[in-house]
Amino acid sequence: DSAVNDAISQHLIPGAVVSVVKGDRIAYLKAYGNKSVVPDTVKMTDDVMFDLASCSKCVGTTLSFMQLIEQGKVRLHDPVSMYIPGFAKWIPDSAAMANGVKPVTITVEHLLTHSSGIDPYLNVNSYVKEYGESTPDSLVRYIAEKAGRNFEPGTDFMYSCLNFISLQAILERVTGERLCDYAEKNVFAPLGLKHTMYLDSTFIKAGTRKSGYTYQEIKSLCAPTEVQADGIPLLGSVHDPLARRLNGGNSGNAGVFSDARDLSVICAAIMNGGEIQGHRILSPAAVGLMSKVPEDIDPKVGRALGWDHHSSHAGPRGDLFSMDATICHTGYTGTSIVIDLKRKTAVIILAHRVHPEDTGSLARLRAVVANIVAGANL
Repeated sequence: DSAVNDAISQHLIPGAVVSVVKGDRIAYLKAYGNKSVVPDTVKMTDDVMFDLASCSKCVGTTLSFMQLIEQGKVRLHDPVSMYIPGFAKWIPDSAAMANGVKPVTITVEHLLTHSSGIDPYLNVNSYVKEYGESTPDSLVRYIAEKAGRNFEPGTDFMYSCLNFISLQAILERVTGERLCDYAEKNVFAPLGLKHTMYLDSTFIKAGTRKSGYTYQEIKSLCAPTEVQADGIPLLGSVHDPLARRLNGGNSGNAGVFSDARDLSVICAAIMNGGEIQGHRILSPAAVGLMSKVPEDIDPKVGRALGWDHHSSHAGPRGDLFSMDATICHTGYTGTSIVIDLKRKTAVIILAHRVHPEDTGSLARLRAVVANIVAGANL
């Protein structure tokens, strides 16, 4: 309690929901502080839905993609160009070429481990001036043909949202479905999740329902994020500019909204070999593959498939969880998930540090909470 309350008193976050999962049960669930402070102050409750930001990469894109792998529809070593024609290779500089270094093809595995070397992001405002908003096909072409390739694939780590936009494009071409529809139907629904979904522009505009809710009903459950130029905070719309402005909320890098209970179910399923209470989303073999750093990439990459393992981004794991058996991920808005597969313990922190302004860091809070949980007898 004191760790989270200190973060609130220091104005790092207005509030948070913390869940600890042991095996297949929630051992701890508590709401802290406020859901919103602008335009009105509203108390936090443990059923508030948060913009997961980059935690969408693991619970949405990665879990969906692992299904394609175990179904034989995609292989890790497939060149991305098999699915996205014209997807550029890494080209060594002229000096390296003279010494016999050859171009290297980027594979699905490189995308999932952030070892492709592709640029981390793009300047959304500049992109919109040239290509316009809501242009997902143009975005994929841009990544394929124009985004920088910064090092030889498989030799280093560079976290990139463009990797997961590329994975989205592969999934959509293989399945014939939008990522948001595929994940909701094949990952979230089988687990009985009612408050986990993409708030994509089609849903927002169509007047339809998801999990029995209208968009306005879902919006009322959401925590707001950053205050915009009009003085009103974003609410029920993904914070990430690339996901919101270019992909309409259906995006491989961000876009999932969820609450602590639903994420606890996802974590429990992962810790139980892909299944919980008779509902399976992955095979034990797929979970095992997902949670390890591939042997054929440089160990310093430190990334499992879609999850952090021991890279420079693995701080949320803290100091006490198993280094060899813990996967984790963070989201820019203030969310984080840590799963120790050996101890079968997961820690979920849902916070919105970007409300009302995009300030502060939760790096220390995440590690401190992880240490407290790892050292407790829950």
